[in-house]
Order: sequence, then C-alpha cells, then structure tokens
Amino acid sequence: MYNFDVETPSTVAEAVSALSQDEAQPLSGGQTLIPTLKARLAAPSVLVSLHGIDEMKGVSKDGATLKVGGATTHATVAAEAAASYPALASLAARIGDPAVRNRGTIGGSVANNDPSACYPAGVLASGATVVTNTREIAADDYFQGMFETALEEGEIVTGVNFPIPEAAHYEKHLQPASRFPLVAVFVAKFADGVRVAVTGASENGVFRWSEAEAALSSNFSADAVADLKADGSEMISDLHGSGTYRAHLVGVMTKRAVAAITG
Repeated sequence: MYNFDVETPSTVAEAVSALSQDEAQPLSGGQTLIPTLKARLAAPSVLVSLHGIDEMKGVSKDGATLKVGGATTHATVAAEAAASYPALASLAARIGDPAVRNRGTIGGSVANNDPSACYPAGVLASGATVVTNTREIAADDYFQGMFETALEEGEIVTGVNFPIPEAAHYEKHLQPASRFPLVAVFVAKFADGVRVAVTGASENGVFRWSEAEAALSSNFSADAVADLKADGSEMISDLHGSGTYRAHLVGVMTKRAVAAITG
C-alpha cells in the first residue's frame, strides 16, 4: 500500500466535506477497495470511512417499501429483511463468507457495481431507488455498465429503497473459488408485471432480460421461459465458463427462480 490518511466522519455532511479533498476516496465495507490498495492499483491521499455514520445504517419497512441504509452490512440485511423481503435477505445471506457479510455493505456493493456482484441484481429486479446525499436515482438509470454507475464525483450512496414485490427469488450459480455468482438471476413479480435481472454473465454488467420479463408477465410459470435463450454475444468468457455456457445458465437460473416461487 501507499501512505494515506484516514478520516472517520460521523455524519453524511462531514463525509461529503472530507471527500472534497484532492484524491479522497470513500471507504465503505472495504471488501473491494482494501485488496485494490494492497495491490497498489489505487493511491488515494485520504480514505473517508463511512462505517461510523449511524444515519446510513439499518433496515426499516415503510408501507410497501423496504429502506436499507447504505452503510448496512450484508449480515444485517440478511437478518432484518427476512420478514418483509425474504428474497433480498436470502441474497444477502449468500454473499461471500461470514467475514465478508459482516464487513461488506450494500452501499459499497452498489457503488462499485462489480459485474458479478449480487446486490445489483436485487436492486435492478426490484426497481429500487438508489438514494445519495444529493438525489434519488432509479435503478434503471443507475447501472451504466461494468463498474460504471450514475454516481458523480464525491456522491455517496446513503441508502437503497426497495419496492416489495408480491413474490421474488434469487437463484445463484456459485463460482466456488470467489463465491461470486458465475451467473445469478433475480426474479421479482409485481402487480403490474415481472422484472428479471441477471448478474455475473454480461460484459456490460447487470442487465434486465426483457424477453423473459415479457413471457413471465403474460404467464408466470417456469414453462413460459423454458424455451427462451439469452443472447450470448456479449457474455463474459473466461476460464470458469464460456459466453455460450453463461448464456445457457441465464435460462436455467431464470427457470429455477420461477419454479421456486410457484412451487
């Protein structure tokens, strides 16, 4: 690592002020940033820790919306969202290992937007709203490609608001070495239609599978997507699986997710 200073603000306003310094960078759970610093792939002058900002922590239900603070750990989401949004709690409970779940945060994951991260699929499939210190961003506008988001310089993810669907399920094909999904699909059924989000598969990061959404909105059953095939032209291809294999898994995971919902 290179030398850097650490600031520990206790409010969002203090964090925003600290991030206005040259080469300052926010530190949430640190599950991606710390390894990056160790590899000397980043050299911030100041790390601004978001860990001590209590107003960014916690899970609460407000009518038909589940509100999750940006500094809330995966373990907390797994425990506190279970009653109101079981599919989201299940997603959080299967991220990484216990050490990752007790340090990593939803805000850090959503801000980083790793193409194989779990949370982006839950956020996008839910039609959630990403809340920052300055505005609210619809999930469809927020994710903009691999590691790319709508966040501007110095903007902090302070929370995520999830509309609670009628039914949902997250189906994940685990890559054992990293515990990231090789391919995972989040299916959320709402009164006005179905949203299907895929992570781990595309070179462009998380995406909605519109063909599956249309089929399931007309007929919510595993049979409705049994013959659908995802486009494999822009799928990730690496030592763990070819793009063709990942495209196949998109269909398999979607069918399994629907089957889990319908029983």
